[in-house]
Amino acid sequence: MKIAISSDTAIDLPKNLLERFDIRTVPFTLVLGEETHLDGEISPDDLFAYTDKTGLLPKTSAVNEFQMEEHFKQLLEDHDEVVHFDISSEMSSAYANALRAAEKFEGKVHVIDSRVLSTGIALLAIYARNPAEAGYPGAVIKRLVEDRRYDYVETGSLISIRKNVKDILIPSEERKISMYPMDYEEFLWAVGDRTTYPLIRKCFESGRSMGDQVNRKLMRDFRLYMLVGGMPQAVDEYLSSNNFKSVDAVKRDILRLYEDDFSKIDPTGRIAMLFDAIPVQLNNNASRYQVSSVLKNYRAGDILELIAQMRDSKTTLVSYHANDPRAGLSAAKDLAKFKLFLCDTGLFTTLMFKDRDFTENVIYEKLLNDKLPANLGYLYENAVAQMLTAEGNELFYYAFPNETTKRNYEIDFLLARQGKICPIEVKSSGYKTHASLDAFYAKFSSRILRRYLVYTKDIGKDQDIFCAPAYMTAFL
Repeated sequence: MKIAISSDTAIDLPKNLLERFDIRTVPFTLVLGEETHLDGEISPDDLFAYTDKTGLLPKTSAVNEFQMEEHFKQLLEDHDEVVHFDISSEMSSAYANALRAAEKFEGKVHVIDSRVLSTGIALLAIYARNPAEAGYPGAVIKRLVEDRRYDYVETGSLISIRKNVKDILIPSEERKISMYPMDYEEFLWAVGDRTTYPLIRKCFESGRSMGDQVNRKLMRDFRLYMLVGGMPQAVDEYLSSNNFKSVDAVKRDILRLYEDDFSKIDPTGRIAMLFDAIPVQLNNNASRYQVSSVLKNYRAGDILELIAQMRDSKTTLVSYHANDPRAGLSAAKDLAKFKLFLCDTGLFTTLMFKDRDFTENVIYEKLLNDKLPANLGYLYENAVAQMLTAEGNELFYYAFPNETTKRNYEIDFLLARQGKICPIEVKSSGYKTHASLDAFYAKFSSRILRRYLVYTKDIGKDQDIFCAPAYMTAFL
């Protein structure tokens, strides 16, 4: 069903936005003394000039019934129905005229009293565009708009949403809510497990051992989450097919959608290149994202706006270096020194092998069974970054030189807690080596509340270091 969205010109949207959202308008009449003009035929400068010359204000005349009828008749030539918005009935007779005109079209025209004017009408019309494109009948759209009990949620790519509302003043009634891929608890719910996560939480809070056999099983379950990820389409495909190849195909489709969206904000392709290189950059184990190795002749300071756009799109997580690690981490943020992670570890797993066909890729079975020979610490780092972000933490890390080896010590993540900091080191193995944590403690012991080692073995302690399996990250 093809639905036309229509309004009188009190909607006050510029031509480019009317075209973008395909909103058709019928004009008010402007009265300037003895002259009359249709709204849109003369410019605001002409109106100001008239007032300056005569000392009079222009007047308006509502769209009459005949004009409404002709407008609806024209729209119905290539649409099945019309949903029409008018300026508040308390401000104009346009709504009453539209109602009388609509009666002649046997239920094909649905007139809505916006009860507002200007931007308020625009927002209602724009919201109506989504159900119209989804094929909802005009009567249903009218009911959704007029029933004030309903809240409206814009979904999909954040890049596309921001592009669609560019140049539109958003009123205070609109609230932004940060959404993330399904977290580990939600993933367990999806696979029908409501008991494991409360058990994990209880053991973390008490510090009680899970036992090696239970931990091995829980780590295998967590690796399944790392492979499938938390994107609802990928989880749904796993539940319906139990086929990793099918899940991988869904995630590749999502990554292609990301690339298409990146081109909307950066036609040069630089954002897409930065995004695709994230797994390689993390695998290099450098103390920062090496921009010049991805974009020739560029340094981090040259692309700060691109990084901010990637972060704001919610496709990418940015961890900034804290130059002076203390409780006020944001004040120590180095915008030109950062690491990048994917918003979803399942997508990260697919991006790692983006250039290979799935049939050549054995990572799924090997990772699930913990048989991969390579050090995949960076895959676990991405999972930890995702889980910390989902819990509302901003990401920070800290790197400093090891004078003995001439390499860097690195604290993978820093959390601010109770006026102090909690350093986190992530290991993809079960080894309790923690040279970076020890060196960091030697430098900043007075600032530290608690130290964490996130690894693959059972919960425990090594000196004062709390050792937690990766699936407990959300509780840190």
